[in-house]
Amino acid sequence: MSNPSSPPQASEPTSSETMTPPASALNEPQPTYVKLAMRNMVRKRGTSLKHFALTTIGLLSVLIGLSYLTR
Repeated sequence: MSNPSSPPQASEPTSSETMTPPASALNEPQPTYVKLAMRNMVRKRGTSLKHFALTTIGLLSVLIGLSYLTR
């Protein structure tokens, strides 16, 4: 049992520790748009692959259709 007058243990943050963020968080820049987009792509892998496949098929269809019409 702990004594109410005992100092807080190391696992309990003091009020000064909860008010100030760690120094490493202050020095890190905001993630760029590209980094956020890539993180989102990795997180939603199935959707990204489906969209990539549809885009590839659509682009190939347009190019093949144009080459057929202009032969």
